[in-house]
Amino acid sequence: MGYSFQFSIVWDNLGLLFAGAWLTLKISLLAIAFGLIIGIIGAIFRTSKNKLLDAIALAYVEVIRNTPYLIQLFFIFFGIPNLGIKLTAEQAAILSLAVNFGAYSTEIVRAGVESIPKGQVEAGMALGFKPLAIFRHIILLPALANIYPALVGQVILAVLFTSVVSQIATEDLTFVGDFLNARSFRSFEIYFAISLIYLAIVWLIKAMAFIIERRYFEFAKYRR
Repeated sequence: MGYSFQFSIVWDNLGLLFAGAWLTLKISLLAIAFGLIIGIIGAIFRTSKNKLLDAIALAYVEVIRNTPYLIQLFFIFFGIPNLGIKLTAEQAAILSLAVNFGAYSTEIVRAGVESIPKGQVEAGMALGFKPLAIFRHIILLPALANIYPALVGQVILAVLFTSVVSQIATEDLTFVGDFLNARSFRSFEIYFAISLIYLAIVWLIKAMAFIIERRYFEFAKYRR
């Protein structure tokens, strides 16, 4: 074959790679947290009897889900500053990922909300619960339990989407890999190592998701 593997480029730059991995994880978790808040609000709008709120949420979902994430990222990083709003590369990465994740999680959470039997809601109303209390205590937690696997899958996709933010010079894991590759041209070694790090990050997310499921959604198993 004639190719000589040289993983020294990886060992010599572990600190740089771990710094990129940490930024990737940080961006992912912040974007997912904000995106889930957006998704819950969007789901409330989508299930609202108010046609205007429903239309606004539907338009948001359709625009985000039917345009490339890279274009959304470029619009936020290069387009929004023309309106006088300055964002760093990291801030633009978090905002764009949150907006993207929010659109997908809106429909996931909406499906969960609509899976709750109407009898439970009616029982809450009969007991005198206010609409917000009904949503918080009767709808939200069981709904999240119903759509938890789908939501975790979307979280993993969001983590992998972070590789795109290197296009605006966010110094995430992919950016570090591109930088090292440009210096050394050891593409196989560098991108093999980066793939393993991404795999480790996803496994960490899955482990966290499993702990959350055991802590908060174990009750769902006994309702099925």
